[in-house]
Amino acid sequence: MKKINNTDEFMAAQTEWQDGLKQLRSLLVATELEETIKWGIPVYTINNKNVVGLSAFKDYFGLWFYQGTFLKDPAQVLINAQEGKTKGMRQWRFSSEEDIDPALVTAYLEEAIQNQKDGKMIRPAKPKKELVLPEELKQFLVENNQLSAAFEQFTIGKRREFSEYIREAKRAATKVQRLEKIRPMILAGEGLNDRYK
Repeated sequence: MKKINNTDEFMAAQTEWQDGLKQLRSLLVATELEETIKWGIPVYTINNKNVVGLSAFKDYFGLWFYQGTFLKDPAQVLINAQEGKTKGMRQWRFSSEEDIDPALVTAYLEEAIQNQKDGKMIRPAKPKKELVLPEELKQFLVENNQLSAAFEQFTIGKRREFSEYIREAKRAATKVQRLEKIRPMILAGEGLNDRYK
């Protein structure tokens, strides 16, 4: 898949929904939002904060409001495409250029812009309060001061990953194997999942 560097390239790559996307883009650029490319799609920002994205799929094209949960949605057009996962983002899907009501789209855009200016946004969940180490990991760290000191240098999230990795093992032998596996990682300052990022 070719990397998209700007909105013109994105638009040129769309064969199915080009006219509708052009119409939505014209409404977006008429606002004070700044146009950029993120994740291969046009994203419109204000003060470097994502407000709305423009995208196309096989069966529809549309607008993605990053903090859409705060929109009043009088026309009941917004959906949460990943119920239970997505908290703030809402989609407005179109299946043809005729579905676009410019005045209504503009009203939603203006509300989204104002919401961003007002600082309305879903805040990340607060981290779990307490880190509970499994007994095997506690003992492992107590036996080696250098290992314990290296472990304490990790963020709470990375320490949680190590803890869960040990806790999830069912058999004692598996826990021992996992402890031996993470020893060099901890000493090297490498998180459990760092190599996958």
